Amino acid sequence: MSRLRITNRQARHLWLHSQGLGDTPTGKLDVLGQIERLGFVQLDSIQVVSRAHHHILWSRNQNYREPMLDKVLAKDRGVFEHFTHDASVLPMQFLPMWQRQFQRKRQQMENYNWVRGLPDAVERQKIKDRIGAEGALSTKAFDTKIEGPKEMWSRPPHKLALDFMWYAGELATCHRVNFTKFYDLAERVFPSHLQQVEMPDQDQVDWLCHGALDRMSFGSLGDIQRFWDAVSRSEVQDWAKNTATLHEVEIETFDGAWVLALAPKDIGSRIEKLTPPTSRLRILNPFDPVIRDRDRLKRLFGFEYRVEMFVPAAKRIWGYYVYPILEGDRFVGRIELKADRRASELRVLKLWPESKTRWSAARDEKLQSELHRMARFIGVTQVVWQC
Repeated sequence: MSRLRITNRQARHLWLHSQGLGDTPTGKLDVLGQIERLGFVQLDSIQVVSRAHHHILWSRNQNYREPMLDKVLAKDRGVFEHFTHDASVLPMQFLPMWQRQFQRKRQQMENYNWVRGLPDAVERQKIKDRIGAEGALSTKAFDTKIEGPKEMWSRPPHKLALDFMWYAGELATCHRVNFTKFYDLAERVFPSHLQQVEMPDQDQVDWLCHGALDRMSFGSLGDIQRFWDAVSRSEVQDWAKNTATLHEVEIETFDGAWVLALAPKDIGSRIEKLTPPTSRLRILNPFDPVIRDRDRLKRLFGFEYRVEMFVPAAKRIWGYYVYPILEGDRFVGRIELKADRRASELRVLKLWPESKTRWSAARDEKLQSELHRMARFIGVTQVVWQC
């Protein structure tokens, strides 16, 4: 039987719709539903315009505003924080399938060189006892110091202990204040009926692999492994060998090559129902899930991108925090922006159209509209061009 072939255009449309960027970003807002659809939303502390997690949600529904995620986390307990490929928020209902990740991260933390100063179990228990008695605490409530020379990723002992117990699932993020994390006992944050679910490890692997593939519509073994970063490559390989409902497909890349991939059992009906993505132009965050897997991004869209926040200024190709510009199913440029809330301005520092992209008056008007929508999102009144 010949494999189903998915053209590059179909692949781009499938991927954008799967990740919530296929539809016009308007209508009824369901923050938790959107996170469930994505699987997780990456957290990031950098706020050049809006922090990554807020921007990612706003890109999918522009009725979103920044305080909404805090409510879902701190009041509704609809999500919890933990580590996928990076710090993220995940739907609370995923907790039973995340037990293996708590264990994996505990083991990894025990092997990391930077935890040499980790307080022992007795000292960690003292911290837990204090949180138990006083309630949720941030790192500012402790005053241990780094001993010896300070290196880039050095942490004081109390911070190592808090993070270790957070990774291991003993502590959980209760809420944040100006992005400062407050740690509480896991049993006071995680619902008991979810904590008590005992799911066999292989069932967790099965759920994670199916969940990744469902949210991508198609992917290589590496794509599936990298999605949550909660399973190993060998575990994905074993899962694929033992799952009869998967389809082997061929995906056309941006440059016309064909590569093998796996797809869920309903891939045929997904293609039949496929519609072109909205032609609306959107400024995406550098940590958007459609952007973060650089190999997949280049393979499908021919768009090369890297984040340069930690690259010395003299070695940057683009700039400190540069946003990709998506229009329909194409990346048509990138833009460097900065917000000055005190001056109530969204500043445009640089704009780079992609090569072979004609920057027409119509496209420019779309960009202007998006910039003004973004200004309203962050609560400033003016868009100021400085380039």
